[in-house]
This record gives sequence, C-alpha cells and structure tokens, in this order.
Amino acid sequence: MAELCTVDDPDDPRLGDYTGLTDVELRRRREPAEGLFIAEGEKVIRRAREAGYAMRSMLLSAKWVEVMSDVIAEATAPVYVVSPELAERVTGYHVHRGALASLQRKPLPAAAELLGAGPRTADRSSAEGRAADESSPSSGDPQRSTGRRVALFEDLVDHANLGAAFRNAAALGVDSVLLSPRCADPLYRRAVKVSMGAVFTVPWTRLTSWPEEIEVFRRYGFVTAALCLGERSITIDELAARRYEKLALLLGTEGDGLSDAALRAADEHVRIPMAAGVDSLNVAAASAVAFHTTRL
Repeated sequence: MAELCTVDDPDDPRLGDYTGLTDVELRRRREPAEGLFIAEGEKVIRRAREAGYAMRSMLLSAKWVEVMSDVIAEATAPVYVVSPELAERVTGYHVHRGALASLQRKPLPAAAELLGAGPRTADRSSAEGRAADESSPSSGDPQRSTGRRVALFEDLVDHANLGAAFRNAAALGVDSVLLSPRCADPLYRRAVKVSMGAVFTVPWTRLTSWPEEIEVFRRYGFVTAALCLGERSITIDELAARRYEKLALLLGTEGDGLSDAALRAADEHVRIPMAAGVDSLNVAAASAVAFHTTRL
C-alpha cells in the first residue's frame, strides 16, 4: 500500500513533479527530459495505470483519498495529501478534479515496429474499449479486415487538438499514430485530459526525421494520403472507394497544414468536400471525418 503523506508546505521538494503546471514551455521541456507526465482526474489516472504506466506519486485533496482508495492500496509510490489551496499554489491553477498523478513515461517504439504490426482490435484492452465507447455513439465495432490504417500528424502545436485527434483514433479504429519531430506532446496534461486517456491505448511514436521517414511507410506497403487543398486532390470518398489495404493519413499543423515537402512526398492528395464557402476544418475535426470515411 502507498504511503500517505500530509504536506502543508508548497515548497516541499517532494512536490517537485507538480510545480508550474501552467507553464507550457517549461513543462514541454521538462517532462520528456525527466521521463514523466502528469495525469489529471480519477478516470485518467486509472486508465494510465491500466495501460501499465508506473506511478511516481499522487497529489490528492483530502476528499479524494477515499475515492482513490483502491488505487492507493495497489500503489507503492507516495501519495501526498494537500489542501485545495496548497495544490493551487504548487500547480498554478485550481485543481478542479482534486487528483493528480505523476507517472513514468515508457520508451517509444520504432516506427517500423508500429507499421509492421497487425491491426489493432477494438477489445485490445478494457481501457481502450472505454475510450472508444465514450468517443462514439455506438459501442459495437464491425468486424475489422486485415487492412491497416495509421495517422501521421505533422507539427501540431495545440495539445487539445492532438488529444482530440487521439480520441478520434481510438474511437474509429486507427491502428497507430506517428508524430513529426516538432509535433506537440501527447502526454502533456492537456492532451491527456482531452483524449480521455486514449493516448495510453493507441500505439504511437515520434519520428526523428520528417518527411524523409515517409520511406518507412512505403517499405511496409502503406499508401500515404495527404489531407490538403489543391488541384490534384481527390475527395475523401474517392480515396475510401479505392480500399487500400494499408493507408496512412497525413494531417498538418493548424493554419498552414502540411509542409510543401510532405505534400511532395505523399502518394495521394485528398480533400474533404465543403459547403457554404468553408474551405477547411479544424485538424481534429478533419481527422474524425477522414478516420470514419476510410474505416475498413
């Protein structure tokens, strides 16, 4: 059972993992460097644990100790019990859900490992199933073919968009997600929260060189389809009708979209037809449309 420690000093070094959570630039640098991430809220903490992430510590307000008693009983890491006021002083914001956990990151797999894997099934884990259930009005998943779909996100900067895109991927059966070197961190607190824990269940990794590593997709037989506006773009429905056995959907950064280099490297250019003079969707919304339309 975890050790319960009441803390009343905001400068206590044991709370170091939780300091300055609102400083995005600091946390973006610090968390990957120190191999940690922060999970907020009961459900997200439980899903992180179920996905096999090792706990470093928990930070709870007193009323959450009983709620999290089963997690505390199974944990070996320390649990720091603090007042809501102290939690706010440490983190920099009012912790509405009253429960935070610091967890250890796992080593990321190689891109080849994800692209060479088999299809991800809807019932791969109970946590994944719940993420899909909460993201889709239908809890049933049609029988999957042996085909594969993966997503590549290039240089997304908004953590909420990335979290929403992961939740879409979980709900709509995308097998894995690959990120460009400069893409936002899926394990940043905001991304984890918006994804409702889907970042723990959808296999993902970060590429070291992009778009040069598009050749890895081709090596494993994937057709790469870039979502973009352009004269050579086919519609997403036309792409779906081609029923590619292995398809990689490429989506670009907010505002500018995919880079020219990525567009030149892609096999297909694809657009989502629009009405009412609208030329594009938010990247998270676009990912949902693309993932659903190309379901196998």
